[in-house]
Amino acid sequence: MDLAYKPTPSAPIIRIMVLETDMPHPDTYSERGSFGRILHEHFAKAGRAHHPPLGVEIDQVFVVSEQGGRIPTEDEFEGFDGLLITGSVYDAHGDNEWILALLYLLRTLWVNRPDFRFLGVCFGHQLLARLLGGQVRPAPSRDWELGHCRIMLTPVGQRLFRTHDDYIHLHQMHQDQVVSPPTAISAGPDMLSTDTEVEVWGHSEHTAIQGLYIANRLITTQAHLAFDEDMVKRQIQMRVDSGGIKDLEHADRAAETADLEHDGVEVAKAILRTFVYDDDGSGLS
Repeated sequence: MDLAYKPTPSAPIIRIMVLETDMPHPDTYSERGSFGRILHEHFAKAGRAHHPPLGVEIDQVFVVSEQGGRIPTEDEFEGFDGLLITGSVYDAHGDNEWILALLYLLRTLWVNRPDFRFLGVCFGHQLLARLLGGQVRPAPSRDWELGHCRIMLTPVGQRLFRTHDDYIHLHQMHQDQVVSPPTAISAGPDMLSTDTEVEVWGHSEHTAIQGLYIANRLITTQAHLAFDEDMVKRQIQMRVDSGGIKDLEHADRAAETADLEHDGVEVAKAILRTFVYDDDGSGLS
C-alpha cells in the first residue's frame, strides 16, 4: 500500500483501496500525483458535502505487473470498506497475466467479503462487468466516445444521483464498452443470487451501458468523475500520440470541451451514499 490519507478526526471514516491500472500524464502526475491521490482529493470534497460529513481514507496499489506493479493479497483489504478500479489504456476484455490475476483476486473478494463495495471507473467499470459475466468489446463503429458528454439517466440513475433531471454530464475517454450487462445467470450462483438486480443507471448515444448498480454491492461508471480540464486534454493527447485515437478532428473537438462543467462530484457523492446514508433533507432516497 503506497499512501494513506487521514480524514477529519470527528467524521465517520470510509476506507477505500484504489487499484491503479494506469498512470496519468507525466505533467498531471507531477502536479497532482497518481490516480489514487487524485481520486482521494475528489472523494474528500464529496465527503465534506455529505450529511453528516464523511472522512475518506484511501490506500492505493499500482497493479499492472508488466509495468512494475503488483497484485495485492486478499489480506491487504482487511479494514477497508470497498475498492475502486481506475481507468486504463489496457483492454478490460484482454487476457494479460495481470488482468487475469486481478480478476481472480476480485472473485475471491466478492465471494469472501459480502459486506464489501466494488467501484469501477472506465476500465474498472468494464472489468467488474466482465467479472460478473457481462460482455465487453470495442464499440461496433470502432469510434471513441471523447470529451464532455451528456448521459441520459434511467429512473435508477435519477434516484442514485438524487435529481429530477433527465441527464448528467461527465468526461468520456473510451473505445471499449460493456455491450451486455451481467445477470445472475452469467455471473453464476457463487457470485449473484437469482433475485439480484443488476441495474443500468444511464446511457448515451455512443454507449448503451454507462454504469451499473447493484444495491449495497456495486456501482460503476464508464465516464470519468475526477478529470479536470488539463487532465482531459493531456489524456486525449497521450492517446493521439500512441496512435490509439486516429480521428484527429474528433480529438480536437473533444479537447475543446475540456473546460465545461461536469457532474463528477455528484457521482462521487452518490458512491459515498452506498456506504453511509446521506440525510440531505431533499426527500430523495
